[in-house]
Amino acid sequence: CIVNTISRWHILSPENSRFRLPEYSLTCPFQHPCYKEKTFYFVGQEVVFKCLGEGILEKAFQGYNACIFAYGQTGSGKSFSMMGNAEQLGLIPRLCCALFQRISREENESHTFKVEVSYMEIYNEKVRDLLDPKGSRQSLKVREHKVLGPYVDGLSQLAVTSFEDIGSLMSEGNKSRTVAATNMNEESSRSHAVFNIIVTQTLYDLQSGNSGEKVSKVSLVDLAGSERVSKTGAAGERLKEGSNINKSLSTLGLVISSLADQSAGKGKNKFVPYRDSVLTWLLKDNLGGNSQTAMIATISPAADNYEETLSTLRYADRAKRIVNHAVVNEDPNARVIRELREEVEKLKEQLSQAEAMKAPELKEKLEESEKLIRELTVTWEEKLRKTEEIAQERQKQLESMGISLESSGIKVGDDKCYLVNLNADPALNELLVYYLKDHTRVGADTSQDIQLFGIGIQPEHCEIDIAPDGEVTLTPKENARSCVNGALVCSVTQLWHGDRILWGNNHFFRINLPKRKRRDWLKDFEKETVLAEHDLDAASEASSEADYNYEFAQMEVIMKTLNSNDPLQILEKQYLEEKRSALEEQRMMYERELEQLRQQLSPERQHQHGSDRLSYTAQSVQQKVNLWTEERDELFRQSLAKLREQIVKANTLVREANFLAEEMSKLTDYQVTLQIPAANLSANRKVRSKQEQEKCSSNFS
Repeated sequence: CIVNTISRWHILSPENSRFRLPEYSLTCPFQHPCYKEKTFYFVGQEVVFKCLGEGILEKAFQGYNACIFAYGQTGSGKSFSMMGNAEQLGLIPRLCCALFQRISREENESHTFKVEVSYMEIYNEKVRDLLDPKGSRQSLKVREHKVLGPYVDGLSQLAVTSFEDIGSLMSEGNKSRTVAATNMNEESSRSHAVFNIIVTQTLYDLQSGNSGEKVSKVSLVDLAGSERVSKTGAAGERLKEGSNINKSLSTLGLVISSLADQSAGKGKNKFVPYRDSVLTWLLKDNLGGNSQTAMIATISPAADNYEETLSTLRYADRAKRIVNHAVVNEDPNARVIRELREEVEKLKEQLSQAEAMKAPELKEKLEESEKLIRELTVTWEEKLRKTEEIAQERQKQLESMGISLESSGIKVGDDKCYLVNLNADPALNELLVYYLKDHTRVGADTSQDIQLFGIGIQPEHCEIDIAPDGEVTLTPKENARSCVNGALVCSVTQLWHGDRILWGNNHFFRINLPKRKRRDWLKDFEKETVLAEHDLDAASEASSEADYNYEFAQMEVIMKTLNSNDPLQILEKQYLEEKRSALEEQRMMYERELEQLRQQLSPERQHQHGSDRLSYTAQSVQQKVNLWTEERDELFRQSLAKLREQIVKANTLVREANFLAEEMSKLTDYQVTLQIPAANLSANRKVRSKQEQEKCSSNFS
């Protein structure tokens, strides 16, 4: 561990670093180490919400704009802090719940509330609306108006009346995000998610009949992972994603640095590059304008992440120096509508007097302003009706794709047969539920019961049948890649509860068949005959169905593809042989030392003290051997786990490249070769390097 948070952030140099790296100390307003649960340092989500969320919510009720954004490398806990899970709800659900609890307490005849939400994703510098059924198929334009500032043209802003409404919309938005990410083989950790809550308070004076409004906007931002491209191993399209993400985050860093300098009195006229990326453009007001903004910096204490951890904390250290000047947004809509109408009149006058060559530009500005006026003058009843219409359209689209409309996901319908998606992102994992019919067709064509899109998915990909006796089978179509429990299947295959299915390149699912558990069937079968070896393996696997996650499914596909050419098995076998040899050498060396001690002792002293001394020496020797063996085994296990992760990642990219080459009719076969660098070989092993490379080298497609 390289992070010490007893009094302030103290970043230690990694012990195993080749170079002695400097140590740093930083002071941050909140220091909440969230280690494993039930440990001394564990801090739950409730504490984080009390320290951060309650203050932001209070500012929103006072009429201020507010923002919380989470920054850090992938896997450090950004999404967990913002969204959480079923047991530990994150900031967003807690804030939304507290929002409506307070509204229910304060709302009366003279004080009413209206709440609207929007949910968007920024991926590769493109904005997608996650609440619009058609939003994932097209990118929206970001515009800036002199009155409204930066905004997304065409972004859905839906009316909600309860916490359940927000939860439902967020669930539907995450489903849209999951479908789009899987179909396009994107990584959700490489995108920014922005959830906006707009709270409008109307205050009535019952005696005079006058009224006033306060409007506040709360932006909750889950940024993409901030790790270096070299560490992700990205290439090609992934490298493009990384460059766009680095562009967004580096621009965010430049904006924060410029604003921090301005707040410190340095370079007051310094240019702030808001428009260099979509992210900073949309967060312009939150970063340096009319907003109360908080930043969550998530870090990893692992020594391997030293540079990312230090970079994140420096980022936070600069951000806390920014001083925003937020103001209460009183009666903003009336003022904005008035200014927009004045602008429309001016544009109409200019348009009538303008030259023909300038008319198109003025006409576009006029249409834009008129559109904004229409959006601002929509009544609350019309907004509620629009929300209902969009919800119905979204439901129809999800139904056409075979996705269940239940918002609670995997916990719904445990007695039914269904497929559940597996995703690398915990926030999107087990989010999509596809209920199975007696005869279910899977493919990319619109006539299929379950519609999947992406690399390797055929118009008619496979069929799943449920027989009257409960037997469930999968029948793949010709040239349609289907894998069950990691093994490629080309004919009718029986399915059991908990089986993992891969269709195409990256559509991973787990099947739920509550009445067809392999372990129960094997118990009945055991009464009549002896279990085969593979059935015993299957039974042991079935006992750990809860562990069948995305990583497990991906790992078994890669390992079964390698089969007998698995380099990890070869390395493990070689390690065990070397370990036995080394232990034997150690044993012989210590026996020689013991023999020398015996010879050094005289017969009289050997009789008096030799037995105790030799016994103590033998115990000490055995302890040293055991300690050395444990340290060596632990180092090997860690190295093997890291190598396994790299092999899976490399093979996943190779599989994608081969699918793309096949679809493009390119006669190209990409392969991965594992080789031992000469620098890692000792002198006596270099003689055998050629033979070892032949043994440890594996070519696979």
